[in-house]
Amino acid sequence: MARDWEGKHKALTFSFDDGVTQDKRLIEILNAYGLKATFNLNSSLLGLPNRLVRNGHDISHDKNTAERAPEIYRGHEVAVHTLTHPMLPELDDATVTWQVEEDRRALSSLFGYEVVGMAYPGGGVNNDARVAKVIGETTGVRYARTITSSYSFAPQKNLMQFNPTVYYIEVEKLFSLGREFLSLETEEDAVFYIWGHSYEMDAEYISWKKFEDFCREISGKNDIYYCTNREALLHMPPPPIQ
Repeated sequence: MARDWEGKHKALTFSFDDGVTQDKRLIEILNAYGLKATFNLNSSLLGLPNRLVRNGHDISHDKNTAERAPEIYRGHEVAVHTLTHPMLPELDDATVTWQVEEDRRALSSLFGYEVVGMAYPGGGVNNDARVAKVIGETTGVRYARTITSSYSFAPQKNLMQFNPTVYYIEVEKLFSLGREFLSLETEEDAVFYIWGHSYEMDAEYISWKKFEDFCREISGKNDIYYCTNREALLHMPPPPIQ
């Protein structure tokens, strides 16, 4: 399988939720260091203004507009985050399918390629085996990310409840796992999967500088394949650049 990672055995990928305007600044950092991410969007919420209070900060949670989104996310992957960001375990099967598949179809139409990925919306218990089964059997989604940190780079069989390596606001863990990944020598596939929300840097759960420091430290290594989620988990080609 690693032949699809340019012959490498280590893959690094990021995943960010909600499609907020801070993603633009985040992408500028990722692009500067040759890094790739997947951005999980709620298609029916695109363009809506919002504010949140997080970590004692009143911050913008404005969503990027549908008109600007293809330009903003060019060179990265977009994926499903449901139409309206509900807690899926609280919904019946038909509504789960509608929330996921209609979002997937809308994003596929907007971005001009088949969207195949997803991140479960909401905190806490935001997924379960029933919901994963429904999504796997009734939608075009081929992987779905939870918010449960594995702190591991090992391959996972259940891609419909895929656990990320680390939540990036766990700053000490982020850097320690980064150093571990850099020093890892392996002949088996290893994925370092990092997730979060870009607005969390405005809330200072992790600073923009600290995130850029991490990107600088982890980038530019010959034995790491820097890629989107679909490349890391499904060994698919990157989304076409429109």
